[in-house]
Amino acid sequence: MLQRILKFIRFSHTVFALPFAVGSMLVAAKGFPSLVIIGLILLAMVFARTAAMAFNRIADWEMDKLNPRTAARHKLVSKATAYALVGFSSLAFFAVCSLINPICFLLSPVALVVIFFYSFTKRFTSYTQFFLGLSLAIAPVGAWLAVRGQFDWPPIVLALGVIFWVGGFDLIYATQDYDFDRKQGLHSMVVRFGVSTSLRLAQGMHAVLLLCLLGFGLVASLGWIYYLSLLAVGGALFYEHRAAANLDLAGINRAFFHSNAFVSVIFVLAVGMDVLLLGVRS
Repeated sequence: MLQRILKFIRFSHTVFALPFAVGSMLVAAKGFPSLVIIGLILLAMVFARTAAMAFNRIADWEMDKLNPRTAARHKLVSKATAYALVGFSSLAFFAVCSLINPICFLLSPVALVVIFFYSFTKRFTSYTQFFLGLSLAIAPVGAWLAVRGQFDWPPIVLALGVIFWVGGFDLIYATQDYDFDRKQGLHSMVVRFGVSTSLRLAQGMHAVLLLCLLGFGLVASLGWIYYLSLLAVGGALFYEHRAAANLDLAGINRAFFHSNAFVSVIFVLAVGMDVLLLGVRS
């Protein structure tokens, strides 16, 4: 049962957003915060993402049955189980945030509203990828607030980068559903602009991501290790877009997971090494 639930919520994709939260946490703490804070941040991430994914599955339950790519999702768990996952994970998220600090607890309902709202956006706007990006961008801001209890520029710049990163790779991924979305009359950037133009837009979004990562390094006063890692990030994004240009389904899926997992892991490793070895200078 646990294995089916983890597959249902695509738990393996946690690797995408989590490293950006950890990187923000390391910069905010100028190293490692207490083990308690680290544990609470990780728990908040897991519960928020579980609630979001389960809610998204419920919102798209009937639609997913019609899409050949997603037709098997509803067979993994019952709808009652999905509702239970949303309820339990949401309450657990609130409880964890209450243990972190007052501002995290006060903003926790706002965070869930944002990530739940994303599930409905494809019904009325073509720019759903940006709402998905906004949902994941909460992670680095939340981690910063967990450590410092106040807003600052580094997590905001990083969050902006996450929005364009997610928007770009999800737009590439969405090309697989072009025919389905068009037939169902769904609002989709791919349907609105076409596959070729959408792939060029994704390239532009990832160019903005690189600028934001550069900006994050500047406002966070990071050093040469971090800036050197941006070359590797750029290489991974190039690989992703090259695979997408071939419009090969297996290649897109492989590039989607491998390159984006690589980007997020390289990011957090570079930030960690920079902070721990060179030290944050601000």
